[in-house]
Amino acid sequence: MSQQQPPARPTRRSPSPAHRPPRALAAAGALLVLPLVAACGGGDQGAGGGKAAPSVTAAPAAGVVAPAKVEVIAGLTGCKAKIRIDADELRQGLCHTKEADYVITTFPEEKFKETWLEEARVYGGKYLVGTRWVVSVKPALLESFRAKLGGTIIQLRGIGPEPGKR
Repeated sequence: MSQQQPPARPTRRSPSPAHRPPRALAAAGALLVLPLVAACGGGDQGAGGGKAAPSVTAAPAAGVVAPAKVEVIAGLTGCKAKIRIDADELRQGLCHTKEADYVITTFPEEKFKETWLEEARVYGGKYLVGTRWVVSVKPALLESFRAKLGGTIIQLRGIGPEPGKR
């Protein structure tokens, strides 16, 4: 009696670097840029356990919260954003004004924003966070941006020693 061999299953290969999905490359690029943005975050570190804790929750003077669109948020802050990343999980634009350079990141779903914030926690810093968007700007401008855009100012603790402490 002969034994039959089971049919061979096709194997799944991971794509070569040249064939990786653009969204994976964009996400990796966003994580590479994050330390540069966080460097503008200032040294006012909270004593929280690393979780994002709201420090300001009031609504903006206009009574609206900016939608999750880079170009709209940029317009509300007085700049025309240069899109750096346009991927499935996020869009990111760079704004340059006489007051500051800052990054606007928007997400198609809230879960992508939460993942981004969890990854950003490693770098620490303060961010203005809204529904499906994050603005990374120097801390001195956060309150004025919040008045224009709405959202919540959060402090991410980061890892390692706090600046100025050993």
